[in-house]
Amino acid sequence: MRKTFLKKMHETLTAQKQQILEQLDEEFRVGKEGTIEEGMDTYDLASEERDREINLILSDRDRDKLQAIEDALERITSGDYGLCDMCEEEITPQRLEALPFTRLCVSCQSDIEKEAKLHRRTDDDRLRRRGSLVDLDDDGV
Repeated sequence: MRKTFLKKMHETLTAQKQQILEQLDEEFRVGKEGTIEEGMDTYDLASEERDREINLILSDRDRDKLQAIEDALERITSGDYGLCDMCEEEITPQRLEALPFTRLCVSCQSDIEKEAKLHRRTDDDRLRRRGSLVDLDDDGV
């Protein structure tokens, strides 16, 4: 890949990394400051707890993204950036600009999604069949 493109991607990834770190730091500070105050009713407490859970989930998602960004930065350094992990072909610059930490080309990503959809459909069919068997057993009692 061209050096200018790699430099641009390095800057983009570094900026995204910094943004996530700042966001996680802010969430941590807010979580630390958020104490349960006397006088809060049950609904307020439940709402505050739900907000904390959502923030934890988002933080986990951000941590995963941060790891993907760090991996991409390492691939730039090692010279492996922009190569698909599955087919080892070059990932198009347009895809890398849209998703700079991707490890798969569009074709391989599509194949994985099709396979996952097929497995979900198969699992759903199994659950429906089990559910219908359970219903038959309950009716027979």
